Amino acid sequence: MYQNVLLPVTAETSDTRFLYHVGELATALDAEVTLLAVADTNRDSVTLVDGDVVDALEAEGERALADAEGVLESLGLDPDTDVVQGTPARTIVDYAERYEHDLVAMPTHARTGLRRYLLGSVTEKVVRLSPVPVLTARTVEDEELSFPYERVLVAVDGSAPSRRASEQALSLASALDAGVDVLSVVDTGGLGPDVRAELVTERARVDAQDLVRGVETDAEERGISDVRTEVVEGVPADAIASYVDDHAVDAVVIGTTGRTGMDRVLLGSVAEKTVRSASVPVLTVRGDD
Repeated sequence: MYQNVLLPVTAETSDTRFLYHVGELATALDAEVTLLAVADTNRDSVTLVDGDVVDALEAEGERALADAEGVLESLGLDPDTDVVQGTPARTIVDYAERYEHDLVAMPTHARTGLRRYLLGSVTEKVVRLSPVPVLTARTVEDEELSFPYERVLVAVDGSAPSRRASEQALSLASALDAGVDVLSVVDTGGLGPDVRAELVTERARVDAQDLVRGVETDAEERGISDVRTEVVEGVPADAIASYVDDHAVDAVVIGTTGRTGMDRVLLGSVAEKTVRSASVPVLTVRGDD
């Protein structure tokens, strides 16, 4: 499974619950962890201290790394640390590729109103850009992050990202001895109540049943016997969030695609909406472009 985890340390990583969560996952998978701080070159950070030129953001990054390192060391881990300069999201993605990390882990924050529709945090940008799987989790007061995962939900739609997500979900469940939930949502958000819409929905439901049965078969071939499947109708991100809340799911795995232009600014994909709204950690997996 994952053996080389990149954990960027940003202003969003101040909550130690996420650090502990990633540390527990890394311990369970026997994975190495690298802590990365990015000094944002878009910000003016150089100053003089006692006649010496000092990069305040690099110094801030060093302090944040030391704090995060202490948290992970308390779990018996021995993380590597690094401070680099660059634009945070792009630098994190490039770093993960350059040093062959197989998982990036970052927290995110729940938001409401207009900010749910506009270009979001560094974490959300990494989700959009990274060819490496990204594990995100909301850091919300009074919400705990459960580990080990007892149930992993994979959302499937037949796309290339969905197929890769299914592979990752089954590998993760197998490594953690977790049960698997396979969900396919027949998107009825844009359909009207006419006969043609009913026919489209029926065909989509048949296809969705085939999809979830296929993943169930793959799971059984991997020795995963605890598999639940379901096909529902509705708006995909809302249906996924409702399923999580109703079925005691501990993590979601979902496929995503990289995008450019206005798609990066306006309301994003089902995966991005799930990252924002899910009450449990979400693993986003890019498909082949």
